Amino acid sequence: MNVLVALMQLLVAAAFLSIPLVRHRYGATAMAGAEAELERQGVRTTVLAENGMRFDAGGHETAVPATVAAVMVALAGINLFGGDWARPLTLTLQSLVLAGNCLILYSQLTAETSVRAAFRRKGDPMLGRVDVPALLKAAEDGFPAWTWTLQNVRHVVVFGASILALAATLLA
Repeated sequence: MNVLVALMQLLVAAAFLSIPLVRHRYGATAMAGAEAELERQGVRTTVLAENGMRFDAGGHETAVPATVAAVMVALAGINLFGGDWARPLTLTLQSLVLAGNCLILYSQLTAETSVRAAFRRKGDPMLGRVDVPALLKAAEDGFPAWTWTLQNVRHVVVFGASILALAATLLA
């Protein structure tokens, strides 16, 4: 059973690394598209950086998934070789990954609302003029079409593998 759990954790690790790799490869193009859209709207292009919006693999966009992947690889190793700590660590950490992925999915589904709210909180009238759907669409266009399929597959893998790992751990 521990081999199955470890395999699921390695799948989760790979899934978490997939999107930063794509962002690393295509993020600059997405950022350039977003900035071009802002310029087209007559909004200063620095507004994204000022509000911590990135479409590349920098900052937390790489650090968080890489950390999750490292934890999952370590946890897989513990499940294969570790003994007593495998069960409580798997139940705790795999549950956190599952909850974290729920937050990721939620943030993706509410991106437009979140960006509007962030711009509104700044109180900058120029930000109030931003056509957020057009901005996000311009950024999305910087990524290949298959990226959205990968994103959905990533969610299926993380949710499915996490649930399977938790179930196998509970049943062991």
